Order: sequence, then structure tokens, then C-alpha cells
Amino acid sequence: MLLLVFLKGTNCILTSNFWHLYPRVLTLSVSSPTTNPTRSTDMRNIGRMGIHYMNRLHAANVPVDLIAKGQKRVIEASLTLIRERAKLKGELVRALGGAVASSSLLGVPLGHNSSFLQGPAFAPPRIREAIWCGSTNATTEEGKELNDPRVLTDVGDVPVQELRDCGVDDDRLMHIISESVKLVMEEDPLRPLVLGGDHSISFPVVRAVSEKLGGPVDILHLDAHPDIYHAFEGNKYSHASSFARIMEGGYARRLLQVMLFSIRLLLIL
Repeated sequence: MLLLVFLKGTNCILTSNFWHLYPRVLTLSVSSPTTNPTRSTDMRNIGRMGIHYMNRLHAANVPVDLIAKGQKRVIEASLTLIRERAKLKGELVRALGGAVASSSLLGVPLGHNSSFLQGPAFAPPRIREAIWCGSTNATTEEGKELNDPRVLTDVGDVPVQELRDCGVDDDRLMHIISESVKLVMEEDPLRPLVLGGDHSISFPVVRAVSEKLGGPVDILHLDAHPDIYHAFEGNKYSHASSFARIMEGGYARRLLQVMLFSIRLLLIL
């Protein structure tokens, strides 16, 4: 049995230590939106750049099939980058030996599915900065050192903004995120530790793990909200709809949700 734990609004130091206390648990740290209005405005402007670029291509009568071929090349290059980095890190860990499971950071800097501020897109590098900050203790409760690649590696980020700049829609983007998680899982003993990103990334991550393991998984979800709107504000991939997609896809065998703000406990069997 694999238990997926989703921690919203926590930092990566906690989740990394939690992983090494429970090596069969895959954790996902989903950052809370930033309250910095400047960053929020910047993120919205960045998000619009890709849309405007595609509009200019269409206005210039660039053939649709030519655009599609370009998008396909960008998608293939994005997955190749994750694949080769995972292979390299997997080879290193296997060569060192002695690792049953090694957490491997995979960033998903996605924020456009948030219904409010879009700061979560900036979170993965900030989480890494906190992990390696000199003021923190890199030793886990088991005495393992995070700077040991047998304990923690990093395969980089899914290039979300670059993909969106090329007009890749959310259906394909969610597929790319799922495939990226699978690529890390293929390199034993790497175990993906996914850094969000708004909560919409929970769906493609759970889907990837479920499909890779051949069946639904048990999920412990710690959050302020259940995120089970069918399509919040008309967006089926909204951060408030991630667990609706997970449940309708049959990717969860059991979902245990602990709602922190209102101290509610919801168990879906």
C-alpha cells in the first residue's frame, strides 16, 4: 500500500524529514499564495505573455499544423530534460549504494489555476532556498544528511511557463506533469517529492502514481478546504477542483481529508 500525503502551506524541510521517517510515503508540499501584490501582478503579466504570443501567431496566419509541430517539439524537449536528469541522479544513487529510497525534488511552478493570487508559481525555487539555507539543520530525525544524494536529489522543474508560452493548454500540461512524475519513479530508488505550485497539480501527481503502481492509492490530505468543486469558476483544473478530478478518475482507494481551519474531518471511502 502506498499512502500519499498532501501538506498545504508547509515548508520542504518538514516534508523532507517526514519522508525519511516514513520512506513509503510520497509527500507533496503545496505552497500558499503570496500576498505580495507586485509578484501577483508580475505573474498575471507573465501568464498573459503566452496568450498574446499565440494570438500574434494566429493573426500572422501561421499554419495551425506548424504551430502544433512546434508545440510537440517543446513538449518532447521538456520531458527529455526531466528524463535525463532523473537517469543521471538515479545512476549516481545506485552507484553510491545503500539507498532503499531516495527523495527526489521535482518542481511544478504552476500558479494560473489559483482563483486568487498566483504566487505559488514562484514557490519551488524558494523552497529549495529554504532547504539549503545555512540557518537550517540538514540532519533528519533519523540522523540522515539531506546533502547526501542517497537521501535527497533534485531533478529540476517542469518548465510550465515555457510550455504555456508556446500555447500548450491545460489538458496537455496536466499530462506532461503526470509523465514527469512517472519518469522520476522509473529511476529506482528515486521517489518524487513534488514541489508546488497551486493545488491543481495534485490531480496529475496522484494520477501518475496510481497509473504507475497499477491501482488506486490511499491519500491523507491536510488542508483548509476539501477542493472537491466540480469545476470552480468554470475551470475543471482549478486549485479548488483537484480532488474532484482525482475521485472521478478512480485514482484514490480511500481519501482522508483533515480540514485544518474549521477542524473538520471528512472520510470518503
